[in-house]
Amino acid sequence: MIRKQIGRLAKQSLVYGIGGIVSRFVAIFLLRVYTHYLPPKSYGAVALILATEAVMVILLRAGIQNAFFRFYYLTSDPIKRRTVVRTSFWYTMTAATVGLALGLIFAPEIASFLGLQPGQINLVRAGAVFLWGDMNYQQQTAIFRAEQRSVSYAIASVSNVIITICGTLLLVVGLHKGAIGLIVGNFTGTLCVYTVLLAYRIRLLGFEFDRRLYLAMEHFGLPLLPSALALWATKFSDRFFVNHYLGQTQVGVYSFGVMIASALVLVITAFQLAWPAFAYSIDDDDEARRTYAYVLTYFLYFMTWAAVALSLLAPFLAHLLAGKPAFYPGARFVPLLAFGSVIFAGYSVVVISIGRVRKTGANWIITGLGALADVGLNILLVPRFGAIGAAWSLLGAYGAMFIGMSWHAQRRFYVPYQWRRVVTLLGVGAGLVLAGKALSVSAPLALALAVAYPALLFVFFFYQASERKQIARLARRVLRMQPA
Repeated sequence: MIRKQIGRLAKQSLVYGIGGIVSRFVAIFLLRVYTHYLPPKSYGAVALILATEAVMVILLRAGIQNAFFRFYYLTSDPIKRRTVVRTSFWYTMTAATVGLALGLIFAPEIASFLGLQPGQINLVRAGAVFLWGDMNYQQQTAIFRAEQRSVSYAIASVSNVIITICGTLLLVVGLHKGAIGLIVGNFTGTLCVYTVLLAYRIRLLGFEFDRRLYLAMEHFGLPLLPSALALWATKFSDRFFVNHYLGQTQVGVYSFGVMIASALVLVITAFQLAWPAFAYSIDDDDEARRTYAYVLTYFLYFMTWAAVALSLLAPFLAHLLAGKPAFYPGARFVPLLAFGSVIFAGYSVVVISIGRVRKTGANWIITGLGALADVGLNILLVPRFGAIGAAWSLLGAYGAMFIGMSWHAQRRFYVPYQWRRVVTLLGVGAGLVLAGKALSVSAPLALALAVAYPALLFVFFFYQASERKQIARLARRVLRMQPA
């Protein structure tokens, strides 16, 4: 049963993540193009705009998207589900339009606050349009997720990616529009696909706004807002501290390292798209506990393995992907950022227990403490050690949040997580990376060390007896397929 459940989650995550996987990999390989046409300073300005857009989305949503999934699954009545969809849609449309208007009206003030130059004000205006499209597009695709129509979600995502790539290349490479071309290109696909989805859903999206339902959804979702803001502060505030202490050029170099490490973020994003609907769809609490425990172990297994490979190969990837040597130093941030993503992946699993029992009120305290830790560490470390201090701050903050949320979630909905195996995964992975960095290994040896990670776990007794038998059967099957 556990294998079937995890297999179903993996399949849904893969399908949901197709668009993100394609998008992220293309974005990573287009880094060479972007970093050729944009200097680090302009690339840093784009990073600041996108980070600001992310926090505005969180504020304007006010927790409605998290509530949408929970309330959608509280009933099986299609009429009531339609009311949940419509109430969420009209709230999102209104909030996004308010955000667009504020961004356009106060663009000079926002640009000044971010430390942008007078000639970069239009970046803020473009970011406001991006915000409007992003909020509404995500609300539409959330309906596919609630309906567990992963293929439809993937089609929308891939279409968005293809249009976005074409638009961005045209603006940045063909028309030499620089930083503003990068932002406008990013929302071109979103707006096009959103328009199609709006026409497709026109019957479902009649004018209906249930005020009582909205208040109940906000009662569930608003306590998650401070938590979401804290997560934003932990994820994005490092760029603002680097900008404040070191300037936009260093933000650009640091963001280049973030983009390399974001190969792991796409896996987390795919998982997060599938995880809430999957986790809440398990009715039996005992089955849910068993499933959640194995999900944590094996999600971290694959995430840590990927982090090891990415960390060891980071210097070679930087030379491959950077259009200018000025971006090469971004590789040194990758190991810390990658393992920070692994820890956040664990947080993404354990926090679901709080949503299951609908006791979200204390989430903001734990994430808030993590954000405070991040801010304090950035203030302490960035002036003293440079941008690498921001990467250490992120890792420390995610670690604090994971530990705090695990403790809190276990008190609300106990799950028999396999903590010894989790520690083994992380310890062996970190040890391999430290060894590879200390020896300054070549690219082939770095790849060999990454491939050796699953085998090395045998030495530290990670695998259970049943897993060892399955691995042995698989190995015998592969050997029988080999020619004599």
